[in-house]
This record gives sequence, structure tokens and C-alpha cells, in this order.
Amino acid sequence: MAAKRAFLKAKSSNVFGQARKPAKMFRAGLYARVSNNDQQTLPMQSRAMREYAARRGWTIAIQVRDVGSGAAKREAREKLLEAARRREIDVVLVWRLDRWGRSVTDLLATLQELEHLGVGFVSLTEALDLTTPAGRAMAGLLAVFAAFEREILGERTRAGLAQARQNGKRLGRPATAASHAAEIRKMHRAGISKSEIARRVRIGRTSVRRILGASL
Repeated sequence: MAAKRAFLKAKSSNVFGQARKPAKMFRAGLYARVSNNDQQTLPMQSRAMREYAARRGWTIAIQVRDVGSGAAKREAREKLLEAARRREIDVVLVWRLDRWGRSVTDLLATLQELEHLGVGFVSLTEALDLTTPAGRAMAGLLAVFAAFEREILGERTRAGLAQARQNGKRLGRPATAASHAAEIRKMHRAGISKSEIARRVRIGRTSVRRILGASL
């Protein structure tokens, strides 16, 4: 009987004559971010991500957090990306998408890099799981939104420039000292001091001396 049970157990581990491969243990990198005024949510983010990783049977390889405004440099996020580049993690887990990406464009760029590295991405709040076909399809929609965001920003910039021109504002870089070279030389020939020339033209005396020295 014992031999028969052993035979049946060995047979059940085969599928169509091939041995089943053990499921891969995913190494997860957990990322949390809070603002300076919202640090009380940090334990909640960490707890939710740890519980999710446990349900999926993932091993937590690294857990990092950033504290600061959305525009600040996210050093902890970069540390996690470096771990992905070294193939030290298999999936990135975040609590919410806006915790990870500064903008739709930034979000898409990092997700594309992770995909290229073969590293998955999961956001709990949006139930976005790029380790599944449905999640990868959702990432395609993000590319559309990123292009839309870039177009909106471009339109706003062009509209702002047009409005400034209508109001008579001068656009572009301010005039340099070299553009006043002829005027500076003319005043110098008239006997006006370099200090007075600099005051009238509103440039530094060093610039005046440099222009006059070049004309010698």
C-alpha cells in the first residue's frame, strides 16, 4: 500500500508526462510615500502592502519610503529602481499610483522601464496589477493619458506666450551686454566714465571694461 501511495503521489505531480515546476517565489519591493503634513498614513500604507504581499505569497525583499512634497526628488524610489535594475526584486508594490508617479508621463516612463527589466508592478488602491494581462492592457491606456497630458501642457504654454505677446511683453532671454557694444563705445569716445556708462546701460562695469578692451 505504501508503495502504491508513493506511485500515485508521483503521478499526480506530473502533467501530461511532465513534472510540474514549483511556483516562483516573487521578491517584492514595497514603496510608500507621504507628504510632510501627512505622515500619519505611512503605517496604514505599509500594513496594507505587507498584508497583500503575504496573501500573494511574496517575500518582501526591500521596503522603502519617501517623505516630502511630490515635486521633491524621490531618493527612496530611485533606490528601489536600482534594486530592480540589479534584478534583486521581481515586483514593485505601492499603495496608490500617485504615491509612485509625479505625473502621468513620469508614471508611464517608470512602468515602461520596469516592464523592460521584467519586473512587475502592483498598485493596491486602483487594483492595477501589471503581472496580469488585464493589468498590462491598463498600462496601454496610461500611455494615451500621458500623450494627452503632454498635449495639454503644450497648448497651455503656447496660449500663455500668445497672451504675453498681445500684452506687449518682451519674450525670450534678456538682452546681453554685447548688444550695447556700439552704444558703449560711442559714450566712451564722448568722454563718459565707465561707471557712468554701466549705470546708463544697466550692466556691470566689468562688462563695460570687457567690451572697451575688445575694441582696442
